[in-house]
Amino acid sequence: MRVICWLVLLATILAIPAAGQIAKEINVPKDTCCLLIQAQGLVAKFQDWNQLAIYREENARLAGSPAEKGRVVFLGDAITEEWKLDKYFPGKPYLNRGIAGQTTPQMLVRFYPDVIALHPSAVVILAGVNDIAGNTGPETLEMIAQNFRAMCELARVHGIKVVLGQVLPVSDYTATKQTEKHPLGDIVRINSWIRNYAAEAHAEIADYYGAVVDDRGMLKEGFSEDGAHANDRSYSVMAPVAEAAIERALK
Repeated sequence: MRVICWLVLLATILAIPAAGQIAKEINVPKDTCCLLIQAQGLVAKFQDWNQLAIYREENARLAGSPAEKGRVVFLGDAITEEWKLDKYFPGKPYLNRGIAGQTTPQMLVRFYPDVIALHPSAVVILAGVNDIAGNTGPETLEMIAQNFRAMCELARVHGIKVVLGQVLPVSDYTATKQTEKHPLGDIVRINSWIRNYAAEAHAEIADYYGAVVDDRGMLKEGFSEDGAHANDRSYSVMAPVAEAAIERALK
C-alpha cells in the first residue's frame, strides 16, 4: 500500500507540464503509469517533503543559548541558500535558512522551527519563483498569497518584524532559457501582490527585482550563470537593499 501511494505521487509529478506558470485552477492529473524503481528512489526524499531535517541540528544548537540582539533569519530558496551572509553582512547576527528548490508551502511548514523558534528580531522572506515553476505542484496566485499571509501572521504573533523580498526576474541570456519555466509576467504578478500586501501586513519591502532587472524585464546579463540563480554581481547589489529594509523594519 505504501509503495502504491508513492507511485501515485510520482505519476502526478511526472504529469505536470515542464513549463511553469501560476495556475488558473487546479486539476489533479490522473495516474499515468507505474514506475516502481523511480518511486522507490523518491521515497526517502518525500518522507521529509518539507526538508525539516536540514537545519534541525543547527537549530537545536542555537536553542541552547539566548538569541543575539538584532538576529535576522533569511528564509527562502536557492537564491537565499547560496547567499554568503557572513561575506555580505560581516559581523551581523544573520542566519541563513534557504533551501534550494523550495516553494512557499514548504517554507510555511518550516516557519516555526527555522524562524520562530530561533527568536529573531526580523525575518527576510524571498520566495515564489519555484511556485511559478510548479516545483511542488501547480498553484494559483491565491494559494501562493495564502502562504505568504500565513507566514507573516505567524511572525506578527511572535513579535518578529517582516521584510518581504521582491522576486528576482530570470533571463534567457545564458545557455539555459529560463523564461518558459518562469514566465516574466507571473513574476511581475507575484511582486505586485507582495508589494500591495506589504502595506496591509506592515512589512518592509526589499526590492531586489528593481535592483537587477533590465529594460526587457529580465535579470541583467552577467548577473547569473544560468539565468535563474544569483551570482556575486547580483548579491552585491541585493545586500544593501536587504540591509536598508532590515534597518527600516527594526526602527
